Amino acid sequence: MPQFLSRCAVQHRPDPRALMEAIVDHVAAYLATALDHERFKPLGMATGRTMEPFYAALIKRLMTWPAPQLEQLKRCWLSFNLDEYVGLSPGDSRSFAAYMHAQLGCYLDLSPCQLQLPDGMAKDPAEEARRYGSALHQAGGIGLQLLGLGGNGHVGFNEPPSPAGSRCRVVTLQQATRIQNASAFGGNSEAVPEQAITLGLDEILAADEIHLIVTGAAKAEILRTALLDPCSSEVPASWLQSHSSVHLWVDDAACAHLPLLS
Repeated sequence: MPQFLSRCAVQHRPDPRALMEAIVDHVAAYLATALDHERFKPLGMATGRTMEPFYAALIKRLMTWPAPQLEQLKRCWLSFNLDEYVGLSPGDSRSFAAYMHAQLGCYLDLSPCQLQLPDGMAKDPAEEARRYGSALHQAGGIGLQLLGLGGNGHVGFNEPPSPAGSRCRVVTLQQATRIQNASAFGGNSEAVPEQAITLGLDEILAADEIHLIVTGAAKAEILRTALLDPCSSEVPASWLQSHSSVHLWVDDAACAHLPLLS
């Protein structure tokens, strides 16, 4: 088995539904332990179609918790999302702020200050990126980071090329990424904002543990490239190979090109 995969905690399931249940098992246990030990670090949240069944499964699981434990979680909750589109307000249904409220916040009665995202309407997006990165640092950094994988190898909106030391910043989205995200914009990739504010690889790689969630055959080849080829700014997800605690969650279709997993 390749060196990185041999030290990476790999979990694969036949289909996305089974995979999400397995991830929720881990995240729920992580949250319960953090509450028990009173060491609740900010969570790193991701968005997108891959994450929707995760949030649905997580809410379903948390609703089975005893009421006092669930209330404690609600009081302690603090998360930082990876990114937000420049030019979209939190009230815009296409924004990631609206996504997080609909998928998570409204079920747990979380306030906007508990679900931190960059301000897409900031007058100076570059200054907002600096503010957001500083706010994460002041909050103690990320404990558990959830990540999806873009078709061009991006994590967050760290489009290629992105060096490992990149910080929270304004990025211009590639056309492939805008096409990939067009479903939230009526299928019109031209309606997807051209820029976003994203946490950089520096902030992502500073997380205590990273969970990369990949489903579907369309991601199989870029996943192989990111995990098995040498680290490269042209495949930003490849920098995850340098992290000491990466958990890879894949369904059978996504791991088709990974040796000994398919």
